[in-house]
Amino acid sequence: MTSKDSIVALSSGRLPAGIAVIRISGPRTRFVVETIAGTVKDRFTTLRKFKATDGSIIDRGLVLFFPGPGSFTGEDVAEFQVHGSRAVAAKMLETITGFEGVRHAEPGEFTRRAFLNGKLDLVETEALADLVNAETEAQRRFALRNAEGAQSALYSSWRRRLIHARAMIEAEIDFADEEDVPGSVSDAVWSDVAAMIGEIDLHTEGFKAAEIIRDGFEVVILGAPNAGKSSLFNALAQREAAIVTDEPGTTRDLLEVIMDISGLKVRIVDTAGLREAAGKVESIGIERARAKAGAADLVLLLEDMADPASAGDVPSGAPLLKIGTKSDIASAGAGNGYDLVISSKVGTGLERLLSEIGARAAAAVGNAGDILPSRLRHVELLHETTDFLRAAMSGQSQELRAEELRLAADRLGRIIGAVDVEDLLDVIFSQFCIGK
Repeated sequence: MTSKDSIVALSSGRLPAGIAVIRISGPRTRFVVETIAGTVKDRFTTLRKFKATDGSIIDRGLVLFFPGPGSFTGEDVAEFQVHGSRAVAAKMLETITGFEGVRHAEPGEFTRRAFLNGKLDLVETEALADLVNAETEAQRRFALRNAEGAQSALYSSWRRRLIHARAMIEAEIDFADEEDVPGSVSDAVWSDVAAMIGEIDLHTEGFKAAEIIRDGFEVVILGAPNAGKSSLFNALAQREAAIVTDEPGTTRDLLEVIMDISGLKVRIVDTAGLREAAGKVESIGIERARAKAGAADLVLLLEDMADPASAGDVPSGAPLLKIGTKSDIASAGAGNGYDLVISSKVGTGLERLLSEIGARAAAAVGNAGDILPSRLRHVELLHETTDFLRAAMSGQSQELRAEELRLAADRLGRIIGAVDVEDLLDVIFSQFCIGK
């Protein structure tokens, strides 16, 4: 397999469906299109009969041809839109791969070619994957913003500033006698580097919000046995996801349901009832519950208002809402001392609880317009960047400080997949008439 091969794949998802989209990319694309569908006009949708190599009609549908480099992959690309039956799609794929130099695409190979041909950088590639997998409105907006280059533009701007800073320092070192080179640029350079450290640190602090958008705002339900945890869990899930009985210790493992609340992904986790006297298996479930609560974004501590029982020590660290349950059978005035009062059986207070969870999730995410690091690898490389910048700020030798700037710019380049040593020379020779 080589990049000179043309590749083809079904791009529209599971069949059968109303329509199937088959995409082909590579040097053999135009030949395949003209053989199967006849001559078509570039970038125009054309209705054609699609023919197999023996001249028989496979289907009648639409074909589009995008000449490279003005296509998604940067190569010649075509799309066949056919009826979405398994038989039609299979025959089309069989016919196309029957041409010499055409093969089935590997997973992600269209996007890989787009990256290799400079149509996308690494951050945009990752964002495109996030966009395809988006389940909520917040995920869609976040992925689309990054796919359109907002995150890449930020990292590229920092990298350009570092390349410029290094160019100024090295110009001062190497060409101090030239009249076109400023006599002292150090103060301005290091002032900007210090500002950049603060900008990057502030940016990396947003990773928690990005994690919540991507992975979900985690809400853990805690309480003593029979406090109504599984009943609430089922009410929120709107199905019998957990077993509900009067017997203590029914829930022994973690149960999870995914919800979309106000456009944000929220993970609701049901846990084992917290109590001291428990069997070996139940004790494992209780320890898992405590550990999960310790890492949660929000803990709902439930207490049966009709028959209060202590849940013991509750893990600290996560925000906590104390909720009184079974309001339908509790005595009057029993709701004092609780943040919220609910009845999972009749639905009292559930809407207010969902609203509170949504508000807390939105607050955790913060400003929807913020540019956030979307991957752990981004954060790790950004930390390495600031480490090198701090080393440059505290260095003694200008040569070593310039090298620290180079390493910092290299780490930013690794995030977006653009590391080009020629950038430095471009800056120097564009701003100074050295060697005139």
